[in-house]
Amino acid sequence: MDYMGRIKRLQEGLEVDALYVSNLPNVRYLCGFTGSNGALLVGPHAAWFLTDGRYRTQAAGEVVGAEVEVYGLPDQLGAALRRIAAELGVARVGFEADHVAVAAAERLKEHFPGAELVPTSGLVEALRRVKEPEELDKIRAAAQLADEGLAYILGQLRPGITERELAILLESHMRVEGAEAVSFPAIVAAAERSALPHAHPSDRIIEHGRFLLFDLGCIVDGYCSDLTRTVVLGHADDRHREIYELVALAQQAGLDALRAGRTGAEVDKASRDVIAGAGYGEAFGHSLGHGVGIEIHEAPTLRSTSTDVLEAGNVVTVEPGIYLPGWGGARIEDLTVVTESGQETLSRSPKELIVL
Repeated sequence: MDYMGRIKRLQEGLEVDALYVSNLPNVRYLCGFTGSNGALLVGPHAAWFLTDGRYRTQAAGEVVGAEVEVYGLPDQLGAALRRIAAELGVARVGFEADHVAVAAAERLKEHFPGAELVPTSGLVEALRRVKEPEELDKIRAAAQLADEGLAYILGQLRPGITERELAILLESHMRVEGAEAVSFPAIVAAAERSALPHAHPSDRIIEHGRFLLFDLGCIVDGYCSDLTRTVVLGHADDRHREIYELVALAQQAGLDALRAGRTGAEVDKASRDVIAGAGYGEAFGHSLGHGVGIEIHEAPTLRSTSTDVLEAGNVVTVEPGIYLPGWGGARIEDLTVVTESGQETLSRSPKELIVL
């Protein structure tokens, strides 16, 4: 990973004397640190990574492009920041307003006495949008492991099994096969519960002749995947096929609309118009997709209000759905890489309606 290059690109765009980066995914992106406590102070020509004594050895082995500053007790962070800021002579210090609580912002005033604190938004996140080749390799590996996880769990279906049992088996399998973690708690939603876009697995027993929705993902070397498929057990009736085929058409329309230079709103509309045109517009109540990388939800977004302009190297999901309360719902989701001329679909799981 080009950590030094990332820090340099951030420095080139700074409009403050220093930027205090405390959001851990951004810290990891900039310098490689994977622990649970650490921050970066990025000046115009140098950067400092600050953490407590628990991570002395880990930081020495992971952090690239920044001088490591290890402090003792948690309340000694302020002393370290004051010393570095004084050496730099900073007058304006930026902080990540989207990730800093009010109480933490007040403490920053004590850490940088005499300096003006400037709220910033999305500076590091903007750098994260376009993935480097090595990042794409990690996301591809995570996507492949998600595909394998889905294939595995479809083979575990049996009479009497519950949503919760399937979710546990699925998450355990991906961990055993090499995932460092799941990228979010798996969604397993049966029958009428498949109409809940973010259903939590319950003790609901899987039934024949009903939709069964799986939404899953895992993390490989720090990078996430995201995959959704909807299947039917036993027998799919005409309504199942109508709803599923409509979602499949909408998803393909979204995939076809993806390319560099399009806005997130334009891609969302291409997919949404298919569902709305069939009379199910109100049954598709979420955005079409989102960026994926170090975090499972990041920029850019595909939604009706998005002004994000897509660039080659963005990684986004395309996941339309139709949800009918009391009956069930279907969603199809692929992970894709935006290219100059279209997109590369990373998800390889079958998309025809699977009847088991």
